[in-house]
Amino acid sequence: QVQLVESGGGLVQAGGSLRLSCAASGRTFSNYAMGWFRQAPGKEREFVAAISWNGGARNYADSVKGRFTISRDNAKNTVYLQMNSLKPEDTAVYYCAADASRLYTDYKFWGSWGQGTQVTVSS
Repeated sequence: QVQLVESGGGLVQAGGSLRLSCAASGRTFSNYAMGWFRQAPGKEREFVAAISWNGGARNYADSVKGRFTISRDNAKNTVYLQMNSLKPEDTAVYYCAADASRLYTDYKFWGSWGQGTQVTVSS
């Protein structure tokens, strides 16, 4: 199983930026896809972005396209989520995910999860 640790969350004003990081360990990082999901209070966990093992394929939720960028550094076993032009509706706990055979948008197909990092965007 993969161990995942997120960092980089915090409080930011609307229009600001944050970069989330997710460090992976336990298995060969470059063998699997990575994803980001988020969950706001009272809502189901939702897909944000995903990236293939070599970065050649990426997928984004419509709500974040053009504002968020997912990337990975296989040498550092780390995946990133650069978030720009943040909006109050982006407020949520952000989770890193691994162990999926494709860039699924349904969280049920991802097998490993981090503990989450809180992102709060004030208006």
